[in-house]
Amino acid sequence: MTESSPDEPNSTRNDFICGVVEGFYGRPWTTEQRKDLFQKLKKWGLDMYVYAPKDDYKHRAYWRELYTVEEAEHLTSLITAAKSQGVTFCYALSPGLDITYSNQKEITTLKRKLEQVSQFGCTCFALLFDDIEPEMSESDKLIFQSFAHAQVSVTNEIHQHLGCPRFLLCPTQYCSTRAVPTVNSSEYLNTLGTKLSQQIDIMWTGPKVISKTLTTECIEEITQVLRRPPVIWDNLHANDYDQKRIFLGPYCGRSPELIPLLRGVLTNPNCEYNANMIPIRTLAHWASCSLDAPAHMEAVSWDIKLERESEQGVCDDETPLSLGKHVYHHRQALRQAINEWLPEFSIPKTAQGPVIKPQPPVTVPPVPIVPILPSVNTCMSLVTATSNTATTSTADMAIPTVHTAQLQALADDRPILATGIAPVENFNPVTNPVMNSLVSPTKVILNESIPNPIIPMASSIALPTEIPVSTLPVPILGLKALEDTGDKLETDQTMIDKANDTLSNDSILESTSFIEDMKKDKDEEIIVDDVAVEEQQRNGDMSVGDTPQTLSPSRPSLPGVEPLDVDPPSNAATDSDVVMNDGFSENGSMQVEPSNSPLSGDMMVEPTEVTDETLEDSGEANAITADDLVLLCDLFYLPFEHGSRGLRLMHDFNWLTTHAASILPRGNKPETSEWRRRLRRFSWWATRTRRAARRLAAAANRELHAELRPYVWDLCAVLALLAAFLRWLELGKFPQNIAANTQGSYTWFSKGWREAFESGAQEPWVFRGGLTADLRRLLPVECSGDVLRPHAIPSTLPFTVRPYVLADEDSLCALCRKTCRDGSDGNDLFPPDLQSLPSDKLLAPFLTLSREFCMVLQDDEDWLPNSDGEGEDDSEKIDGDVKINGMKPEIVGYACAALNTKEFYKRQEIAWVPEMCKKYPLEYLEREDLSDVAKSYITSFHAWNAAITNGGGEATPEAVYRAQPAVLTAAALPAAARDPLAAARLLTCLLAALRAHGASGVHAVVDLSEPFTQQFYCKLGFVEVARTDSKVFLARSF
Repeated sequence: MTESSPDEPNSTRNDFICGVVEGFYGRPWTTEQRKDLFQKLKKWGLDMYVYAPKDDYKHRAYWRELYTVEEAEHLTSLITAAKSQGVTFCYALSPGLDITYSNQKEITTLKRKLEQVSQFGCTCFALLFDDIEPEMSESDKLIFQSFAHAQVSVTNEIHQHLGCPRFLLCPTQYCSTRAVPTVNSSEYLNTLGTKLSQQIDIMWTGPKVISKTLTTECIEEITQVLRRPPVIWDNLHANDYDQKRIFLGPYCGRSPELIPLLRGVLTNPNCEYNANMIPIRTLAHWASCSLDAPAHMEAVSWDIKLERESEQGVCDDETPLSLGKHVYHHRQALRQAINEWLPEFSIPKTAQGPVIKPQPPVTVPPVPIVPILPSVNTCMSLVTATSNTATTSTADMAIPTVHTAQLQALADDRPILATGIAPVENFNPVTNPVMNSLVSPTKVILNESIPNPIIPMASSIALPTEIPVSTLPVPILGLKALEDTGDKLETDQTMIDKANDTLSNDSILESTSFIEDMKKDKDEEIIVDDVAVEEQQRNGDMSVGDTPQTLSPSRPSLPGVEPLDVDPPSNAATDSDVVMNDGFSENGSMQVEPSNSPLSGDMMVEPTEVTDETLEDSGEANAITADDLVLLCDLFYLPFEHGSRGLRLMHDFNWLTTHAASILPRGNKPETSEWRRRLRRFSWWATRTRRAARRLAAAANRELHAELRPYVWDLCAVLALLAAFLRWLELGKFPQNIAANTQGSYTWFSKGWREAFESGAQEPWVFRGGLTADLRRLLPVECSGDVLRPHAIPSTLPFTVRPYVLADEDSLCALCRKTCRDGSDGNDLFPPDLQSLPSDKLLAPFLTLSREFCMVLQDDEDWLPNSDGEGEDDSEKIDGDVKINGMKPEIVGYACAALNTKEFYKRQEIAWVPEMCKKYPLEYLEREDLSDVAKSYITSFHAWNAAITNGGGEATPEAVYRAQPAVLTAAALPAAARDPLAAARLLTCLLAALRAHGASGVHAVVDLSEPFTQQFYCKLGFVEVARTDSKVFLARSF
């Protein structure tokens, strides 16, 4: 740290180190990014950088290897660049995976490696023994009294050999929960304290691997045991354990009053370098302070906040804070950091290319090559598995169901890395590519001349092709992918963890041991909807994924969903603002003082409309603003906290679904007005999120955009899905008891969930997916397999799903013709005067007789929604959406259903088929210009009664009807493939509407001659349950 003047109240200690440790798992930062970091560290008064990227070539996997001339030049340039900025470059090595402590050759190799780096100008070193098995080899046991004695012996010898430079050690027991049996009683920690040279600093992460708070008591405890103040390795902003989370919140939960008790603080931040401006800048702000803000300036609870809320949705007492120079308040630090981050978006930078992986050899070795096991300092699991669920095509078979307790994988009784690696003989270890960031930011290393030190562990591994999903361990593969940060992603790493985002019962979080209680469900079956890409662009090939029966270790699983783009108008004159008591307490997340923009407040009662056209007039339509960054930081806040706007979105959606019945009796009664007010507020914030995503996409800094885009895209997709369901609710086409059917199985609002999440008692990987997952769980159907992140994030924003309106009929009929030939264009199958025949046969009965269960998918990229007429009955008017050029947005898909198959067919027989018989008389069959398909459609109308009576044609097997009484039809144009999971979200919204009516299963009827259509449904989670001579019945329970 830079030294303060003696008269300042918090003169910074010369011996206090503060900076960044690049210690995560996944794609390392580039040389250019590290040099940029050094400049920022100097600017902000931080003084240390620790080079410790777990998956860099010669840091951990091949620690014995010396650097080549080219690598040496790059590493030397980094060390020189750090020195030029007054930053200490600390070179760390992680030999603990396979070192033999008693082997003098190993010690000599270690000395030689660090000597080489010292010749590059490095004067600070670290040995990291984190995330390894706490067991010695047999030869080591003959020499050393304990594991700690072995590490101490090697570390002291290396330290002395290098001339006693500044030196750090990361122990194997690096937090309180890993201390065996406790911190005070740990023989390992006490040995380090008494035997390790006092010149060597010891790293510590706090009470947990990821600690919500650090207290004076916990610091004093470890200081006493280690006989020295610790250097905090702070994982608060680390995100390598969960691919769906990134943390843009401020540094908090640690009082600056701890600084005199510490040797230093090193933050191990997000894997995405450009996302770390807020974490690092606020740490620097924290380190320059000596006091916390007074308690009364901390965030108030939600119920109090609602009472204080003004008409503009801003707390009356939320004024700019006036704090002393050396008083730290995370909210004020966040505002300052955002102002410094904003210019970064306008700096032209090119996105990194895709990770280049070497082609595997043609001949597969008899022994599986297990890579360096990435046992993350954030303690993720090392294993993945596939399901062995098989399906048959019998009429009376039981359809596999998507179990709602998706997080029951946490019940696995295998130890995580703190106590031992899970038995590998039953699992396929996850490959985490090793990279050489000193030479190339994209190339994966494959050096067959260097033996992999973990191969001996795999000598007896039997790797089955499929493993039951119910045996998935805790937590499921949270490893950050070495993914493409540009427009194309080329990685074959399996991403399975996203399918496990919900819990099974309310009692779980109340038990003494969260993990132990989950064991009760370990044998329950889980079916995970996997998703694949890059297949033929037909109706059955929308790149929405493979069948949901298995998870292949060679295929990545995907996500996705989408948003509304409607600004809510102010209807203050007609709506009575009756604010219901939320009964919801906040967790102390970010609050920003009010400004003239509604974005600056936590809540929006009647927001002032701000359209894209207005912004275009001001010349700022595509420029990202500080308000946009405030919103993004709030939506991607901290591991144990959701930001206030994220909480508001969750709370509003939950309130809207719970109180949906209040809009059934039409009128302007207070409850109805409140419902519509909250709907506008939810849509308003969803729109602002989408607008921020558009502005991010237009930023000149493509590198920054590429790193944030996957997270923002996911959230926009989920918000759009929720908004689509709310638009359906607004139609009021549901039963009075809807509240009993629209609650997620286990959500943020379930008993104990929020308390456990915010308490910090559990590591954050227990609650996977962050705000995006918590929002998704609020849907009344489980959709984790449907809305996973796509293999390659689309360049466009997620497509919009909305309820069908009468004005869509012509577009849907045209779409039906374009997909009626097994997903391909069938216009040429029908004469010009009979172009309506396919839609009359396949689609129109749903649009006419079951209109409330019809959803459309539209490509509205660059479309401006018209917010006029808010609150009117959308069922009686065309959507006001218009494109900038004055045309309507293109409809690219539809999904329609009927709640009861038998009743639906009966209504067709009475009200639809007779009209079709008149419209298409049997005489048409003699026309020479009629195709066989057209003739079969006409014949089916005239043979309808016989088909139902004889159990052929349209008849549904009784077993299918009993299990899945609803019937569905869906189609999508190849253009929909630009959003690979749009069809999955379209179906999810329709299933949610069916669930609101109490349905729990749906089936589709497909001709045996249409394999691509069958594949289309299978990718959406359907499985075959029956077939006749001409039809196959595909069903899905939800």
